[in-house]
Amino acid sequence: QLQLVESGGGLVQPGGSLRLSCTASGFSLDNYSIGWYRQAPGKEREGVSCISRDGGGSTKYADSVKGRFTISRDNAKNTVYLQMNSLKPEDTAVYYCATTEWITTVQALCAGGGHGMEYWGKGTLVTVSS
Repeated sequence: QLQLVESGGGLVQPGGSLRLSCTASGFSLDNYSIGWYRQAPGKEREGVSCISRDGGGSTKYADSVKGRFTISRDNAKNTVYLQMNSLKPEDTAVYYCATTEWITTVQALCAGGGHGMEYWGKGTLVTVSS
């Protein structure tokens, strides 16, 4: 069974940090570009950051997280990470990782809120609040 599992969410104060993990089971992430998406209450899902399949040579970030979030991958651990620093209350959302074999560029992967993704995790909640 092909699965993606997110972990690492939680409650953090503004200015704090969290590292999210997205681990695959049942398949290897080596040949997949991966995207992180988030959905806040009452808002549409948006692409946060994406990383290419070629060892992570290409990355893309939403303007709202540039300079604060860093995406990386460890193919040996079949895991993609999202390091989130300088968190703001507006970062509060459920964060999902997703992928598909049919979309490989980070530009396309991060566009459109993740429409077209084949595999999704169940999400991890990030709450930024004092």
